Amino acid sequence: MLTSILMRALVTGGAGFIGSHIVDALVSRGHSVRVLDNFSAGKRDNLSATEGKIEIVEADVRDAPQLDFYVAGSDVVFHEAAIVSVPYSIEHPQETHDVNLQGTLNVLQAARRHGVKRVVFASSAAVYGQEPTLPKKESMALEPVSPYGVEKAASEHYLFAWSKTFGIETVALRYFNVFGPRQDPSSPYSGVISIFMTRAIEGKKAQIYGDGEQSRDFVYVGDVAAANVRAAEAEGISGNVYNVGAGKRTTLNELASLVAKVTGKEFSPKHEAARTGDIVHSLADISRTKKDLAWAPEVDVEEGLTRLFDSLRSSR
Repeated sequence: MLTSILMRALVTGGAGFIGSHIVDALVSRGHSVRVLDNFSAGKRDNLSATEGKIEIVEADVRDAPQLDFYVAGSDVVFHEAAIVSVPYSIEHPQETHDVNLQGTLNVLQAARRHGVKRVVFASSAAVYGQEPTLPKKESMALEPVSPYGVEKAASEHYLFAWSKTFGIETVALRYFNVFGPRQDPSSPYSGVISIFMTRAIEGKKAQIYGDGEQSRDFVYVGDVAAANVRAAEAEGISGNVYNVGAGKRTTLNELASLVAKVTGKEFSPKHEAARTGDIVHSLADISRTKKDLAWAPEVDVEEGLTRLFDSLRSSR
């Protein structure tokens, strides 16, 4: 699509954890970047590495006229803006619907009006729900069990419809357990890696719900950013969805051991009763992503933890 030319990119939620890494990746390749964020979760500090090289606008994807104004002139929209917490979506389904689903529709409407070439969308492994088959393949039936998962699945359907009905190129990336620098450990909805690492550095205990043998597919945020760039560049993929994970499982007990190794701290989380509804295992089949996007993860869990530890240590 845009492999040989520079693009004008809009990144919604570009001051957030993943969005800011996408911004870094785009700027490093010489692309022109506009960041749109309402700063409810995103932080201006996340954009310090690209300050002066990008345009930053404070706006909300729920405000359709405002969004429409800022989409104008873009070749590609990377739609990262979302409320990303499953528990929060259960507590506040109307709010997350307005941001996660209506916000996506607003982006697609604006993209259509302004002739945007491609929309790259941040979806989630939450669309698979409790379906136990491993690894997760993009062709599997979707069984989301949370409002968040429903919103992401419905957004994928909107993207597919826009690609087929209106000719807007769309690509959805189903993120698995993303981790790395800039993930906010202070939020009660933070990822387990961010929480484990912060607690270990502070010499505090963390909890594991259950026996710790549940597993996750942890993927480093820099690899996720690279997948987004490739999703904007690759030819012949409009209307498709792709898993973005490491393609490997790590148990929470293994993760705790790696955190102790990387930080050099005593770290043995205490085990609590398992939580109802928690997914036991998660693993991405990334063969389709490797083939179509010419992408593969480059940073394993231990190396990613080391980079996260260095980042947290320097910020303190």
